[in-house]
Amino acid sequence: MENRSEFYETVESIVERDPRYRPEAYSFVMLALGFTVASLDAPRHVTGQELLEGIRRYALQEFGPMAKTVFEHWGIQRTADFGRVVFNLIEAGLLGKTETDRPEDFEGGYDFEAAFVRDYPWDAPLGRPE
Repeated sequence: MENRSEFYETVESIVERDPRYRPEAYSFVMLALGFTVASLDAPRHVTGQELLEGIRRYALQEFGPMAKTVFEHWGIQRTADFGRVVFNLIEAGLLGKTETDRPEDFEGGYDFEAAFVRDYPWDAPLGRPE
């Protein structure tokens, strides 16, 4: 993408085609992907499961115990929804994939209640959940 407005225009067209998810979900996935790649030893393609873990960690850092509520507001109820967001971005030409990447790679990643509420690291330093 040449600039942010082009990204947002593309996301608006995605949301018109698939209104299940709010535009913020697409922006968040892109930011979480950058966060995930930055946590690697060297930049490379990440798997669906690696991205899900990066999403979980980034969401805890950004939203703390409100992560599940934020995701629900955006239409994200389970990890498979992140797969749909990712593949909508792929279909729009905003992300790439390998021949083995599939939306099903995001199914059953983790339970939102456990990942963002029940197991929230309440004793972690503020802004740095593990």
